Amino acid sequence: MTDRLEVARMWRVYRTLHEMANDRGYAVLEHDINRSLEAFAAEFAPGGSIDRSRLTFSVQKRDDPSDQLLVFFPDSTTVGVQPIKNYLQKMIEQGVTKAIIVCRKDLTAIARKSLASIDSKYNLESFNEKELLVNITKHELVPKHVVLTAPEKKELLIKYRLKDSQIPRIKENDPVAKYYGMKRGQVVKIIRQSETAGRYLTYRICV
Repeated sequence: MTDRLEVARMWRVYRTLHEMANDRGYAVLEHDINRSLEAFAAEFAPGGSIDRSRLTFSVQKRDDPSDQLLVFFPDSTTVGVQPIKNYLQKMIEQGVTKAIIVCRKDLTAIARKSLASIDSKYNLESFNEKELLVNITKHELVPKHVVLTAPEKKELLIKYRLKDSQIPRIKENDPVAKYYGMKRGQVVKIIRQSETAGRYLTYRICV
């Protein structure tokens, strides 16, 4: 892949990540979402090729600045166990419990196993660049999804006299669930438009 194509690719990935952070409730500058390709190239590829170390960024929740998210961009094509340990150490040093690793390719099998064994206090997600080239939630066939807070989920269960087991499921690795960072037990409200019924709601629980 030429440097020019790589810059354009990472521009799209970087934009989707900021849109994702915004949709998860983090404070994101409009500039980071709407930055032009030319401005992106000038900032992150001044020599013509992408400097991935400069892409790393952090954001804070709009309603809780102490709730931060770090986003890492490994330079190596293959990400194994050691980089994951390094990123976890950076999270610990900065007092951050949530992070995303953006990989050029899928994690190695042993790296995925390492990721799954991390202390539950820390939430370290991984995305392949390919998953972020397009914001899946903006596709015309994808209805609006809203992840419920814990109190909202409780209210839903009481209102409809439901148990978790009675709610239709969405898998944790579903592309939309992954986009919103959903974890097992969380419920998402799906808002669809119908020519006959108008707006109607359905719910899914993450498993």
